[in-house]
Amino acid sequence: MGEVSYLTAEGARRLKEELEHLKNDAREDLARRLRIAIEQGDLSENADYIAAKEEQGFLEGRILELEDTLRDTRIIDDMQVSKNQVGIGSHITVKEEGFPEETYFLVGTKEADPINGRISHESPIGKTLIGHKKGDVVNIDTPNGEIQMTILSIN
Repeated sequence: MGEVSYLTAEGARRLKEELEHLKNDAREDLARRLRIAIEQGDLSENADYIAAKEEQGFLEGRILELEDTLRDTRIIDDMQVSKNQVGIGSHITVKEEGFPEETYFLVGTKEADPINGRISHESPIGKTLIGHKKGDVVNIDTPNGEIQMTILSIN
């Protein structure tokens, strides 16, 4: 059993769609390209064959990764997310002194996208915010030094 992955329902749906695409369309396309490359003869000097075999390795690796992730997934249920305490699935609005307010969506590592406000529960900020409440002032150790944030709201 692998490590538990926390996903939103939307994130799980996207990963399932990607897995379905890779197992069907992508595999079929790759098999077709491999057949064409094999028909060209001498495989040791065949760049198309070598490239397709490398791609096959990446494809099969991604399929295994997605299957493992989806097998050990916990769906973040919006209805069960606490509004009183920060946890996975919380939308947290914070304020750092001298900076504008920021809102983060605390998600699992597979869905983290910091540029778009989706931070991992394992990131320095996410890890530190978990368990805190509205109004708490939290000191966070980041790679760029310690910062202090006030939690303005949890939704």
